[in-house]
Amino acid sequence: MFFVDTIELSGLGNRSYLAGGERTAVAVDPPRDIDQVIAAAARRGVRIAYVVETHVHNDYVTGGLELARITGASYLVPADARVSFERVPVRDGELADVDPGAGLVLRALATPGHTPHHTSYVLEENGTAVAVFTGGSLLIGTVGRPDLVEPRLTEHLARAQHASAHRLAAELPEETAVLPTHGFGSFCSSSQAEGSSTTIGKEKATNEALTRDVDTFVADLLAGLDDIPAYYTHMGPANAAGPAPIDLTPPAVADAGEIAARLAAGEWVVDLRNRVAFAAGHVSGSFNFEAEGQLATYLAWLIPWGKPVTLLAESPEQLAAAQRELVRVGIDRPAAAATGGPADWLPEGETPASFRRAVFADLATRHPAEGVVVLDVRRDSERAGGYIEGSVHIPVHTLHRRVDEVPEGEVWVHCAGGMRAAVAASLLDAVGRDVVAVDDSFDAAEKAGLVLRTS
Repeated sequence: MFFVDTIELSGLGNRSYLAGGERTAVAVDPPRDIDQVIAAAARRGVRIAYVVETHVHNDYVTGGLELARITGASYLVPADARVSFERVPVRDGELADVDPGAGLVLRALATPGHTPHHTSYVLEENGTAVAVFTGGSLLIGTVGRPDLVEPRLTEHLARAQHASAHRLAAELPEETAVLPTHGFGSFCSSSQAEGSSTTIGKEKATNEALTRDVDTFVADLLAGLDDIPAYYTHMGPANAAGPAPIDLTPPAVADAGEIAARLAAGEWVVDLRNRVAFAAGHVSGSFNFEAEGQLATYLAWLIPWGKPVTLLAESPEQLAAAQRELVRVGIDRPAAAATGGPADWLPEGETPASFRRAVFADLATRHPAEGVVVLDVRRDSERAGGYIEGSVHIPVHTLHRRVDEVPEGEVWVHCAGGMRAAVAASLLDAVGRDVVAVDDSFDAAEKAGLVLRTS
């Protein structure tokens, strides 16, 4: 009898897996904070015999090398991946006995496309395929994006994705569970699809890589590719070099004076509280990245790489969770941190800064009007589906470099749901702009009477 445990990395939109039998197991695409994988193995009472990577990841720092070192497991990495550490190179068709007593075998299946060396792993029980770990190849309703390696390779890799999807569909039984690493909100996915589980049979019926001819599929795939988070450029090299162990001990404590000094030095001070609390009162000059949102993705995307960051959290627990999220994307150690609230973070007698929050119905009473700026911080692909007439468009991941492009006036900033608008509002508030954060679903804009246009 076999098991497969899923380890969710919801902030990054990824999954890792632990699979095995009664005695031994394999960890697939493990996160950098490997303690949760070790804990999962302990709950099962199994030894991790193998750690495998489907590819050199471009969206997060792997924990595979360290997990293999600590557990003594064999570290399987696709043979054609260019890495600088010792590993077991894996080639198409090679087998690994995950749990011989349970008849569990892992079979490598070359599935290039997301990267040139991408490899899926078929879990077989007594010779029958029961699951396939597809990494960034075949996802739920879509495939992994092919444009993260090198622009000159993108179309070639897109065609390889189509071929790899068809190989999986042709060689595996329809009831085989498909277990991807990406596709649950990850920017490594070429598009987003609904659902949390699937099989080869379901994908054959619904996945465009399997229902469309290669030319149509490739054209649509390339046309639909979205922005690439800036920090991705650092992830592949970090993984190829071999990531260092992490340190999740609490950072140095910053008092009000040090927080002010770090702001004055141009460092980033990031408030992790929810956007409602931040708007009501915060340290002037600090930025709001909610701990409960896509903290790692958006902070790593916006912050100049290597810039010192001080974290402000409501509690030690919130701070610890944020540290864990950030090490996954290579932000290894906060320069300092503080917990509590604005009263604890500001010099005595200093008043917290604040800005207004609103909904689209409120905006409809103010726009259009002289001196009112509507700032849309969604991505290009989102704006193409409809935008407020007369609005200015600056995607949130570029705003920190382009604040001077925001016209003078009272800035009403919106996104699709409120989280990114709060980030943008904090960036504008930090430079002294009069800002209103629209905390509302964009679906409500037209209902509120605002005029929408399409490109």
